[in-house]
Amino acid sequence: MNFVKNNVYHIYNRGNNKQSIFFKERNYIYFLNKVRKHIFPHCDILAYVLMPNHFHFLIHANERTELKEENKAIPVNVLSEGFRSLLSSYSRAINKQENRTGNLIQQNTKSKCVLDIGSTEGNYAEVCFSYIHQNPVRAGLSDKEENWHYSSYRDYAGFRNGTLCNKDLTNKLLGLNIGNVRENKTFND
Repeated sequence: MNFVKNNVYHIYNRGNNKQSIFFKERNYIYFLNKVRKHIFPHCDILAYVLMPNHFHFLIHANERTELKEENKAIPVNVLSEGFRSLLSSYSRAINKQENRTGNLIQQNTKSKCVLDIGSTEGNYAEVCFSYIHQNPVRAGLSDKEENWHYSSYRDYAGFRNGTLCNKDLTNKLLGLNIGNVRENKTFND
């Protein structure tokens, strides 16, 4: 994955063969702790959702995101390496928990630029922000965004005081009324 400072990216992946990647509630929490360790130091997280068989993140690339890990045979981007480490260590733990072997998560995590600061093309970051939070409702896992506990929606709606997402930066970049997110039309499309 290649990242450019100040751009916003939608990053996502799913279970191998569309299989589940989260089996117990504690798996979601464990994964988020891994995100805090491997991803949080390298970018600004704007939104996320963890679904039973896939995940989505909306991130803002900053000066830390463009850094390379030079101690590798071929220098690699720190955020790409962070996702590799996150998914590898998480998969090992789940394989042990579930007494299974093989790939848990598809090999290639996808990254799509949804806000390019150097382009006059449309800004898809706001649409992506909404899409991420609506995933549990559209999948029939929850009747409302705020009832799905494994998403940043609860932080933005004031139901939880999470610290994983940079809410101030999200408000600045996307122009959302974060203080009144429950009535924001972005979530009610």
